[in-house]
Amino acid sequence: MNGLGSFNIQQVLSCFIVLFAVIDVFGSTPIIISLRNEGRHVASGKATLISGSIMLLFLIGGEWVLRLFQVDVKSFAVGGAFILFLLSLEMILDVVIFRNQGPIKSATLVPLVFPLLAGAASFTTLLSLRAEYDMINVLLGLFFNMVWVYVVLVATDKAQRFFTEPLIYIMRKFFGIILLAISVRLFTSNLIPLIRSISAAAN
Repeated sequence: MNGLGSFNIQQVLSCFIVLFAVIDVFGSTPIIISLRNEGRHVASGKATLISGSIMLLFLIGGEWVLRLFQVDVKSFAVGGAFILFLLSLEMILDVVIFRNQGPIKSATLVPLVFPLLAGAASFTTLLSLRAEYDMINVLLGLFFNMVWVYVVLVATDKAQRFFTEPLIYIMRKFFGIILLAISVRLFTSNLIPLIRSISAAAN
């Protein structure tokens, strides 16, 4: 347990909310419904398992990749805060900043797993959270998000009746504001230690 840190329900909740807002499975519901209406098969279990595994591998090995490029986690977290900030602006202001122009061939893998569920924003968020919280709490936050993603994917047809476009719109605005506040806190909490470490290295 030493390597994973200590369990903290508040950290788990914070990680869950941040990942919930970034993964935004509710916002992807109209896309998923559209894919199924077009006759394109979407394997709920497979999509959840693959996306969860990709994010887990990046969470565990992402720090090693950063070290390979001589980038520390706090620097990455500051950069990630900017990404979260831009994502929150997309959700709040209804603007498109990130454009997905990749090929669409398999509905399960593309665009569902990547980039809708496990995309660049999710990767950035996971390492940013890793710099802020204990690993065990980030893992639990990710796990509960994957459970929720699976439930939504399985119940897409029923969700179409309950999660109407106005409700999804309101939820996007609400979580956009939360994501904005979290991005600011993530930026400020990592910027000061980063500046201190740079100053110490320079001296």
